[in-house]
Amino acid sequence: MTTADYIALLLFAVLWIGFSWVSGGARIFKRISLNQAMAKRRQQWIHNSLTRDLKMIDTQIMAGLQNGTAFFASTTIFALGGCFALLGATEQVDAVIKDLPVLMHGGRAAFELKVGGLSALFGYSFFKFGWSYRLFNYCTILFGCIPMTADIAENREEATRTAERVLHMNIEAARHFNAGLRAIFLAIGYLGWFINAYVFMLTTVFIIAVLAHRQFFSRARSIIIDEIQP
Repeated sequence: MTTADYIALLLFAVLWIGFSWVSGGARIFKRISLNQAMAKRRQQWIHNSLTRDLKMIDTQIMAGLQNGTAFFASTTIFALGGCFALLGATEQVDAVIKDLPVLMHGGRAAFELKVGGLSALFGYSFFKFGWSYRLFNYCTILFGCIPMTADIAENREEATRTAERVLHMNIEAARHFNAGLRAIFLAIGYLGWFINAYVFMLTTVFIIAVLAHRQFFSRARSIIIDEIQP
């Protein structure tokens, strides 16, 4: 580990935490993030469900959210398995790295440390996706507590509170899903560390720049908040 390695790790952590904070709702400038815009659309969806008895559309949406979360949770398990396999082949990989002049070789211990960090990233993602899946499951159960339209007329306030519980559980599940997905994206930038610390810093900044563009300046964001010009 060199000074450049420590600086690269610090930059990685600062950008990750800072981006998570900003995209999660911190208002450092006027533009809202894609995640915040989607939270408002979730609110619109859940409140609209109060006006209909046939909720097959809603249950299909819930199932889609759960299936997507389960897919990424499974993917991170395979990625973790690949990391452990890489640790088991350290000597072979170390021999290959020594023959590549472009790489800044730091020895076997440095390589194992980097693979351990990559494993930690995928482990973090798995726990985030696993918890998100469970929260979406809770959200489905809470959604089943929303009364029929005839009953809503009798106690509108209670029905609204029930819908708010569903909404906040759905937003919380989405927040953990986004955190897991963000860690996978940043793991791509982390791979630059296997070349050297300077490439690690470059790939980290590049990934954060791409994510920031998607959150604050993408066409998808414009569509969601109705800024698309006819």
